[in-house]
Amino acid sequence: MNNNTQGSSPFEKPRSVVRKLLSKEQPEGDGALVRRSIGRPELRNLDPFLLLDEFSVAPPAGFPDHPHRGFETVTYMLKGAFTHQDFAGHKGTIKAGDLQWMTAGRGIVHCEMPASKGVQQGLQLWVNLSKEDKMIEPAYQELEGKDIPKVEKDGVRATVIAGEALGIKSPVYTRTPTMFLDFTMKPGAVLHQQVPEGWNAFVYVLEGETVFGNIASLPITAHHTVLLSSGNGLSVWNKSNNPCRFVLIGGRPLNEPVVQYGPFVMNAKEEIIQAIEDYQQSRNGFERATHWHSDSIVVSEAD
Repeated sequence: MNNNTQGSSPFEKPRSVVRKLLSKEQPEGDGALVRRSIGRPELRNLDPFLLLDEFSVAPPAGFPDHPHRGFETVTYMLKGAFTHQDFAGHKGTIKAGDLQWMTAGRGIVHCEMPASKGVQQGLQLWVNLSKEDKMIEPAYQELEGKDIPKVEKDGVRATVIAGEALGIKSPVYTRTPTMFLDFTMKPGAVLHQQVPEGWNAFVYVLEGETVFGNIASLPITAHHTVLLSSGNGLSVWNKSNNPCRFVLIGGRPLNEPVVQYGPFVMNAKEEIIQAIEDYQQSRNGFERATHWHSDSIVVSEAD
């Protein structure tokens, strides 16, 4: 639904901006920098989301061998490339525009390192899993950029990572019902995007400045996280003279307790203790962790 001349929202219950937060760079991993939106002290989580980082990594920095349990990691590369490797033998390179949707489930140990010189940039989203899915076997959904659905209409370009936009659906299966949309809007463009009622949703602005929810609202600039009110759709305007780009992310709340200890996210403290013991003792999903070390080549800026 897109109309370049409409100054009001066509939705019965339009979503509006209830809060905005500026994400500043902070250290993470081994020498990497991230702009954290969800997952920071002021916004610990937004059910079902646990974290969203915009990462900037130049060799030899990166994210060396580390475990996960109880949720999914979604990596979407914006610039450069990352090499991924896990203790089950899965290995590959995610290039600009590519997507990796990793279900850690009961346990994965992996590394994520730059695959080329210069600064590599991307987004990583953590999606919580329901209690019934937390201990499932690990799995991957991986799409090259050319295979991620894209559509352009009336000055709006959508890359449909998960969910649906402008009549185009993503093939990605989301155990926790999720939408993840990457929009670029030309100057003067307008977008009216449906968001399922009852879902939590937010926007992260990547480039330019954008007006959300009400055409009279002030524009919001890059690196801001925008929390949205309840409703069944979001209206967006680019009133500037330059293109803008943002991701719109929404998901159906799990409404379950969240207990997190670093890379382990479960429903109870006892389950976190169990996860730590399982990892330390290489059992219950972490059997291959005992003697495994990644063999990813660390790219040197001096090479």
